[in-house]
Amino acid sequence: MNQYEMVVDKLNKLGLNFKIVNHPPAFTTELADKFIEGHEGVRTKSMFLTDRKKRNFYLVILDESKRLDMDFFKDLVGEKKVKMASEKSLMEKMKLPAGVVSPFGLLNNEDHDVKFFMDKEIVDEEIMTFHPNTNEKTLFIKTKDLFKYLENIGYDINLVEL
Repeated sequence: MNQYEMVVDKLNKLGLNFKIVNHPPAFTTELADKFIEGHEGVRTKSMFLTDRKKRNFYLVILDESKRLDMDFFKDLVGEKKVKMASEKSLMEKMKLPAGVVSPFGLLNNEDHDVKFFMDKEIVDEEIMTFHPNTNEKTLFIKTKDLFKYLENIGYDINLVEL
């Protein structure tokens, strides 16, 4: 079963509704947006971060147009420094290449050591968009169903003002 099929299988087993839009590979959120114009849902940005010593890992979800204040986030999680994790760390922790990061990569986090954070600003949005472990598709899912998925696979949902 490939990465995308794993996502679809998990969501179907949980009885969650979602919509898939197929498109050419999208390596940026700007390009992905062009492929999903006219479809309802907040466009999200998923950032995979780590501390200086690569001991702690964080998946941060926010509106794609928002910039993450790294100094604020490092203070929030009690780190001296946070940075984008390397492609190697992303592959080790979520078995994904760069440009495909999303909450669905947590299905592959065998150590269960990635902490999940979401900006409170987008929580009230009814539908969110993510790559479902491939950048050739965009998945539309209700926020409440995304939370059901995360809880089912054992992740705490940290809602914070970013």
